[in-house]
Amino acid sequence: MGLFDFLKKGKEEPAKQPTGTPRSTQMPGQQPNATTSNQQMPGATSTQDTYTVKSGDSLSKIAKAHYGNANAWTKIYNANKTTIGDNPDLIKPGQRLTIPKE
Repeated sequence: MGLFDFLKKGKEEPAKQPTGTPRSTQMPGQQPNATTSNQQMPGATSTQDTYTVKSGDSLSKIAKAHYGNANAWTKIYNANKTTIGDNPDLIKPGQRLTIPKE
């Protein structure tokens, strides 16, 4: 090998990812394991979000968090009657609720 062999042009190859390193499917700015999601195509407008009920939640707490007004719980209830049932006080952890946008 000569002194200047490093100057020779070789075959260019893309950088290789180290083995054993998983690639992340998380988008920049996305929170991992978020309980609120808005799954839509980029550039599309959505009229609703979804929320997964946690222990201790109530429709008024969820409304306060999403709308800033606990009295707006009826919007959430009306959009989720089939999931919640006849009693809006009986929501269960794990239920996925539609949160209409204002």
